[in-house]
Amino acid sequence: MSTITETVDVEVPVTTAYNQWTQFESFPEFMEGVERISQLDDTHLHWVTKVGGQTREFDATITEQHPDERVAWKSDSGPTHAGVVTFHRLNDATTRVTAQMDVDPEGFVENVADKLGVLNHRVKGDLRRFKEFIEHRGGETGAWRGDVERPS
Repeated sequence: MSTITETVDVEVPVTTAYNQWTQFESFPEFMEGVERISQLDDTHLHWVTKVGGQTREFDATITEQHPDERVAWKSDSGPTHAGVVTFHRLNDATTRVTAQMDVDPEGFVENVADKLGVLNHRVKGDLRRFKEFIEHRGGETGAWRGDVERPS
């Protein structure tokens, strides 16, 4: 199991950054290898990714979500992974977005990619592209302000 932590500062208010992150179906616009995400209900997502020419599908559950603070998830199928994205207000116009993921690579290719730092590089690139996406737009494409409590 590998842990990846990456951070980016975005020049938008914390609410704008958080609201955009809740628009999971927009992830293919800034996440490398993400072909499609379908939000099945408030806490369940179906992902379709393409990495190294291989298409993978998996389901994930939002395990905790608090407006302007955090979104946490875990995979229900496919590659084992879990993570949290947190949003920290630096000032009225700047937000620090931090992604922390625990990933258990499957198979030889994913293990080699993990050892070479490819996964870290990809998450760093995804956050950089999120920054460009939200700053260029100047506003979010939508919002979901619901609260999901951590399972007890």
